[in-house]
Amino acid sequence: MRLPLPQFSPSDRHPNHIAEVIETATTEFLSQCLEPEDLNFPPMPPFGSWVKAFDEESNNTIYGVVYHACTVPIDSVHRARALGMSLEQLREQQPQIFAMLKTEFRTAIVGFTQIDPLAQGNGRRSDAQMPSGDRLRQHLPPRPPQIHQAVYQCEAEEIIAFTEQLDFLRILLQIPTAPVDSLAAAAIREAYRIRQFDRDWLVRAGRHLGILLKDDYDRLRSILNQIHP
Repeated sequence: MRLPLPQFSPSDRHPNHIAEVIETATTEFLSQCLEPEDLNFPPMPPFGSWVKAFDEESNNTIYGVVYHACTVPIDSVHRARALGMSLEQLREQQPQIFAMLKTEFRTAIVGFTQIDPLAQGNGRRSDAQMPSGDRLRQHLPPRPPQIHQAVYQCEAEEIIAFTEQLDFLRILLQIPTAPVDSLAAAAIREAYRIRQFDRDWLVRAGRHLGILLKDDYDRLRSILNQIHP
């Protein structure tokens, strides 16, 4: 006998819970955005935004930066076609369109938090919070997040804590499938905004980029021009 799948109300989700891992690899993971409650397309996370997923096996939280997003038909055989309608007209005349499309995004893994067993205690940590006692690591984790794990937008406090170190920039500049210069600039812009436009941090980030790209001044200048504080 076929058992019904559990149904979860969107109102029960944490507000930062935006997607679910549907493909995972050592250096990155692919996520599908969760459907909104109303007739609308799922919100697409911005290029260069910070997200996280939880690996239940290792008890690590995996941090990453979004580098590619797309909205495509669920049916891979048939392509979407132009209808010449506004969003409001689509809602009134073609509401089924919203159920026929999916929004996905790829995330480059830039680090993880490693749980301190003494600080963890007996209770299970919340996937949506950054617990005290974690140790931030800015390199690839032992394993990526598992498939079907929740993906969250990072809290401002997490981004501030993570970007105290700047080793993640080296990882971003080495992603073979991404527009890495624009990605590094976007990640810095987002962190700079979250940090309430901390000029000292921005100068430190620029100097770190200068060290990484010391033999390529033109590329360094291109990235710095895209940050436009």
